[in-house]
Amino acid sequence: ALRGRRTRPRLMQVSATPSFDRHGPALPASPIVLSVPHAGRDYPMALRAALKAPLACLLPLEDRHADTLALAARGIETLFVATRPRAWIDLNRGEEERDARIDEGAVPIPEAAQSLKLRSGLGLVPRRAGGIDLWRRRFAAEEIATRIAQDHRPYHAAVSEALAAARARFGVAVLVDVHSMPPLAPGGARLVIGDRFGQASAARFVARIEGVAHAARVRSAINTPYAGGHVLERHADPANNIHAIQLEFDRSLYLDRRGDQPGPGLESTAALLRAILDAVADEALPLLRRGCE
Repeated sequence: ALRGRRTRPRLMQVSATPSFDRHGPALPASPIVLSVPHAGRDYPMALRAALKAPLACLLPLEDRHADTLALAARGIETLFVATRPRAWIDLNRGEEERDARIDEGAVPIPEAAQSLKLRSGLGLVPRRAGGIDLWRRRFAAEEIATRIAQDHRPYHAAVSEALAAARARFGVAVLVDVHSMPPLAPGGARLVIGDRFGQASAARFVARIEGVAHAARVRSAINTPYAGGHVLERHADPANNIHAIQLEFDRSLYLDRRGDQPGPGLESTAALLRAILDAVADEALPLLRRGCE
C-alpha cells in the first residue's frame, strides 16, 4: 500500500547539550563581555546528512579560529564561544531571518523587504556559501524551531545575562563581538570596527579602538564593509550604558598561509586584541583606573 508514496526524511536532531562554551566567573569580573558567534567547528551528523556540497564548502562561513584568537587575548573577561557552526544556525541573524527557499517554517518575505544577507543566502540558516547551494532538501519547520530553542536563544540569553550583571556591578557594560574576515582589497583595512553607524556604542569606545590600531600600525575602518549584525542590534543599549562593538580581523593577520590553522601572527594579533580590551576597559572605568594610580 505504501509503494510509490514519498516519505519525508526523518527529523534528525542533536542533543540538548549546551552549544556554546562560557569562560569566566558567573559574576563578570570586568565590564567587558566577549562574544565569538561564528567560530564553531562542531558539525553535527544531522547537518552532514543534509549536505549536498562537500563539507569543505562550509569553511568560508567560519570565522576560522576567531575563538583561538579571543582565548589567547582574554584576561579576566567573560567570554562566550559558540561551538555549533554558523552553517547549523547563524547567531548573528535574527530569528525572523528564515529563508523560505530551504525552511518550510519560514514566513515568505517579499524580496524587496529582505535584508541583503537573506537575499544572498546568508539567513538564519545559510542556504549558500561561496556561491554554492548547500542543502539536498528543505528543512521542516520543527527542525529549525529546535535549533532556535536549543542553540540560538540560550546563547543570546547567556550574553544578555552577563551584560546585565556587568552593568549592575560596574555601572557600564561593553560587548566586544569578535569576528574574522577575508583580506579586503590591497591596501584596505585589516581591522573593521562596527558600531552600527553609532547606534550600538558611544563614539568614545570606537575612538579608543582606532587609537590602538593606529599605534599598532594596523589599518582600520569603521562600519565599512561590516557595521555589525544581530548581536549588536539585540544587545546594545547605549542609553542604558550597555554598549556593543563588532571587531572584524583580517584572517591573514593570525592564520597560516592556507588560512586553516593559527599562524605565526597569532601572538601579535592576540596582543592587539588585548590592547583593545584594555583600552575599552580604561574608557569604561576611568575613575577606577585613576583610583589605582
